[in-house]
Amino acid sequence: MNQPAAYRDRQVIVLGMARSGVSVAKLFHKAGANVIVNDKKERELCPEAAELDALGISVICGYHPDDLVTEQTALLIKNPGIPYSALPVVQAEALGIPVITEVEAAYWISPAPIIGITGSNGKTTTTTIVGELLQAAGLSPIVAGNIGRPLCEAAAEANERQWVVAELSSFQLKGTKQFRPSIGALLNLAETHLDYHGGMDDYAASKAKLFANQTSGDVAVWNWDDELCRQLTASLPSRALPFSLYSVLEQGVYVNPPFLKGEQSDKEHFIVYRCASKQEEPFVLMPTSELGLPGRHNVANALAAIAICIAAGAEPAQLAEPLRVFKGVEHRLEYVREYNGVKFYNDSKATNPMATMMSVSSLQEPIVLIAGGLDRGSDYMELMPLFRDRLKGLVVLGETGEKLAAVAKQAGLTKVEIVEPVEDAEAVLRQATLQAAALAEPGDAVLLSPACASWDMFDSFEQRGSIFKKSAHTL
Repeated sequence: MNQPAAYRDRQVIVLGMARSGVSVAKLFHKAGANVIVNDKKERELCPEAAELDALGISVICGYHPDDLVTEQTALLIKNPGIPYSALPVVQAEALGIPVITEVEAAYWISPAPIIGITGSNGKTTTTTIVGELLQAAGLSPIVAGNIGRPLCEAAAEANERQWVVAELSSFQLKGTKQFRPSIGALLNLAETHLDYHGGMDDYAASKAKLFANQTSGDVAVWNWDDELCRQLTASLPSRALPFSLYSVLEQGVYVNPPFLKGEQSDKEHFIVYRCASKQEEPFVLMPTSELGLPGRHNVANALAAIAICIAAGAEPAQLAEPLRVFKGVEHRLEYVREYNGVKFYNDSKATNPMATMMSVSSLQEPIVLIAGGLDRGSDYMELMPLFRDRLKGLVVLGETGEKLAAVAKQAGLTKVEIVEPVEDAEAVLRQATLQAAALAEPGDAVLLSPACASWDMFDSFEQRGSIFKKSAHTL
């Protein structure tokens, strides 16, 4: 395996700053590499530059120099969001210089086994649940990755008796080579981030890199109900531990009796674990109705988390109570308040149509939806049944506002309002909240679930969600 020490006195370029860039730059600097950090943002927008300067690390801001990458460059570590079309990346690949993301470097140094969790939707919630369940089971997890904390930082702190639990995006996984999680979990696959990947094939292949280096001693957790997940995991050497909402499995974690697709049921459903290697009756953990999180998609997240934790050594009986008390993650179908008999929910993390559809299906009340954001080229026609059958009203904003309004009108939704764009993004979202509240009546719900990324107007989905919560609390 590679190690940062192998790059002593060799040039390592870190492309993109932020927290993960700072973490990996410090790691290689400490190992004796000649580190250059380059960020296209102007220096005044790179507050991390001063910390790196103080360590003696070379920092270049404002542009990508034409001569940044040379034949003397040994390694390029890029921020996951930087496209592969960026000049330094193109130059490095042309010269045969390895291009990796911070995830790969974290794997090189981690003494602890890694749990890698990816999927189009549910990553953050599932990763957080896994951290809570492993903590309750006494297995000392460190939660990191795309969820916030740099993976290199967590790996450097860990010891061999712990688990590093990593939320991983397709952007991060695309830049891995040797990365091998002891437990890999693929939650689902839907069309998203295709502007970055150029198509579904590259997106799916990037997700599949989670399992690329696993062996028979590792475990693959995956969604039995997702056809693409089944295809990507069809011939893995690792031990399979699938999960399912809709099928009784020979081994894995499932709901019994299974849910019916597209239908609600009055039956009591139970979460069950079955181990094929033991001559034992399936273990019934708990009724799905006792989960602390609402919605069928959160049942799926819980099933995945249970499978992961059992693979990590937790006893099934240890997992039910933490699942009962876990109430969710900020910006993921987060209850905000009730005002004039209307409930407000913040689901700013819903950055694609599938996430919005799952969140809407989780609520029972008539819904006034606030949606819209960055335009990545989708026509959003998959939302037409949702607009037709589940919404009372729709308020749209951002680059995709007109598209979403057109789909809603085709669906026959009559209460559709478009928020006029202004330069102040906070004012736009506050106005959207006011208009949604005006459309709602007692007993309804106002749901921010944009179905789009936030970057047309906001720095992040977190900023967008926080502004919505502030707006709801000041009605």
